[in-house]
Amino acid sequence: MAVAAIAAPKGIAGRALGNRSLMAGLVILGLVILAAILAPWISPYEPNDQDPVLSLGAPSAAHWFGTDFFGRDVLSRVIWGARVSLFVGAVSTALSMLVGGSIGIVSGYLGGRFDQAVMAVMDVLLSFPQLIMGLIIVALLGANLGDLILAIAITAVPPFARVARGPTLSLKERDFVEAGRALGFSNARIMLVHILPNVLDDLIVMGSLWLATAIRTEASLSFIGLGLPPPTATWGSIIREGFENLLDAPWLAVFPSLAVLVVMLALNMIGDGLRDATDPKAAAS
Repeated sequence: MAVAAIAAPKGIAGRALGNRSLMAGLVILGLVILAAILAPWISPYEPNDQDPVLSLGAPSAAHWFGTDFFGRDVLSRVIWGARVSLFVGAVSTALSMLVGGSIGIVSGYLGGRFDQAVMAVMDVLLSFPQLIMGLIIVALLGANLGDLILAIAITAVPPFARVARGPTLSLKERDFVEAGRALGFSNARIMLVHILPNVLDDLIVMGSLWLATAIRTEASLSFIGLGLPPPTATWGSIIREGFENLLDAPWLAVFPSLAVLVVMLALNMIGDGLRDATDPKAAAS
């Protein structure tokens, strides 16, 4: 038993390291995160510095991504925008994973009418399109950083609850859980120590995939004017500014859109790679 317990993580780690899609996604995402962290040092200009003379300037050696209507450097704003978009996406995903995963485990473990009532609430929330739900919450709470994170997190709670509940329903009938009950372990200890580790892989894979959705939702809300107020640079707000000048300066929308596309592609590659690495069928093959 001890040998098997030690060998399993090594197998998962080995499959993860050998997965080209996962490694490529991690490299791409790592470079974007590094650029966001180093934004004060690598961005060629301050993101909010204006120069009306350079209004709607085309990409050039001085401004690789061109300039916007106010003469601000688009490359600098895209780099700084990565900070906000990645932070909002990461924090909202972590929050929804924590809350949704906890709800799913508790609901599945306790079962009965409590489980039925909780899942009924989750089904109601799932019936709303994610963007519409986020729009409603942001409109009610306001467009600031904390409320934006909370709004995106709430939209992701039901999917995480569903992902955590499914395995819990089968795990609670397993012998090691029955043994814990026989030894007098509390429900909280059984859920935290015995069930959570077996559900965590599914939550992590779901989180890596949902992070892309959270970033896209933040960009969508910023695009329709419900993101952080200007002049804060976010990818969605930069795309919106570019959309207003799409015919005169298409580069304003193209480059931030490419940034969103690259990050979403990297996160989907990571999610697919993690799913393959943690798949029991892959381990047996």
